[in-house]
Amino acid sequence: MIERRSGGDRALLVVLDFGDADPGERLVEIQALAVSAGATIAGSVAGRRQRPDAALFAGKGKVAEILSRRTESGADLVIFDHPLSPAQQRNLERALDCRVVDRVALILDIFALRARSAEGKLQVELAQLDHLSTRLVRGWTHLERQKGGIGLRGPGETQLETDRRLLGIRMKVLRERLSHVARQRATQGRTRRRAAIRTVALVGYTNAGKSTLFNRLTGAKSYAADQLFATLDTTLRRIFVPGADTIVLSDTVGFIRDLPHDLVAAFRATLAEAAEADLLLHVIDAGAPNRDEQIAAVETVIAEIGAQAVPQIRVYNKIDAVGLAPGVERDESGILRAVRVSALTGAGLAEIRNALAERFPATAGRHAVPVPIQTAPA
Repeated sequence: MIERRSGGDRALLVVLDFGDADPGERLVEIQALAVSAGATIAGSVAGRRQRPDAALFAGKGKVAEILSRRTESGADLVIFDHPLSPAQQRNLERALDCRVVDRVALILDIFALRARSAEGKLQVELAQLDHLSTRLVRGWTHLERQKGGIGLRGPGETQLETDRRLLGIRMKVLRERLSHVARQRATQGRTRRRAAIRTVALVGYTNAGKSTLFNRLTGAKSYAADQLFATLDTTLRRIFVPGADTIVLSDTVGFIRDLPHDLVAAFRATLAEAAEADLLLHVIDAGAPNRDEQIAAVETVIAEIGAQAVPQIRVYNKIDAVGLAPGVERDESGILRAVRVSALTGAGLAEIRNALAERFPATAGRHAVPVPIQTAPA
């Protein structure tokens, strides 16, 4: 087995075309994910199949090709841009004689690197343990106490059973802590609703520019970078919009195609900010070549967290990169549906504020009630 190198992993990427997405765009995205996780790209292998192979996912012939490319490139890690079953992962590691990481584990690894707050770390750990729980046999089969031998005979748990039990205990503790966080958020949400404060959540595909837009609108200094999943922790800030009710804006974690269900479940307390908002600003990279697929992926996650009924305005961001002018788009009834902006240059921000004032006009005679706005716990 090839060991992990101290200077970082050399990764060979595998992207198979099952007819569900553009393989070229999938390759670009998995490359960005791998680099975000700290890997060096050693090469890639593409292929086309009608359906995954039950044992090896890619089939014997393609796995032989991957092994050859791995040997030639000196890669010590193979990353599949697809979710793998525990059996498929074990079989591939034996066949390729190296570590194999699927898309789910790669995204979880990036989240682990990015988590800064106590809540974020709890959420990522729970998702990782949930994913690991079905794969424990990989690391523990050689430690079975019941297989016999001096000092290993007799009743009692196998090492695998012990590890699963301890894992279950840890996951229960994490769920209880996150449940407490969820109750705190629900209490804060009720307080804001009683004070008639409007809540607006920024959602969108990862790296669409949500945090940059958040900083522009609020004057905050949230971390923003040209990288996938730069923001994990939800941040809330009041924004002043002339002619509008008091508004609190929240910046949420970015979504991505095939976002792991374990991750969505673990981040449910955080994502509740979007599900309970009065309005979603769906931030879209106007110049993304697979823009429609990114929009569909975000809509899928929005539905998964129960936010599909929340009113939505699309914000087409990065118009400076594609030569579009700032402005608004309305439907046949005159209802505002989209705004074109550049969070980087500030173009179109006035249109967003006008859109919020149109959606939430100031209530005559109502006085704002001070409400503490809490960001993610440090």
